[in-house]
Amino acid sequence: MEESIVARIKALTKEDNRLPCVTAHQIAASLGVDPLQVGKAADQLGVRIWACQMGLFGYGQKPLPEYRLVRPAESVPDDLAVDLRGAVVNGKLPCAAAWAIADRYGLSYLEVANAIEALGLKVKPCQLGCF
Repeated sequence: MEESIVARIKALTKEDNRLPCVTAHQIAASLGVDPLQVGKAADQLGVRIWACQMGLFGYGQKPLPEYRLVRPAESVPDDLAVDLRGAVVNGKLPCAAAWAIADRYGLSYLEVANAIEALGLKVKPCQLGCF
């Protein structure tokens, strides 16, 4: 495990031993490493990644309705639907592909997650290796 990744994870992990997804990605970007390396290091350290930027982990207390952030979009523009379906690999939409599509359309990751939900697609693999 790379010492610089470990040091950053330890420095930025919350007191409850959780590291937000956005922070894990910031660590990867600042060190010029693949996010998966950060995710694997966090896992080896027993640090839990949380607060998925696409809202896929949920937030708050289960089973309260507000726990689940992702809600099926009421409508999905045809071009977005074509791009999302076209990015599916082995029956799943990679998280990195979903992010790239969100960036291309100027949408938030949560907005794209809502479109993905409406289309009945599943996101996998996570860039951090969480799923």
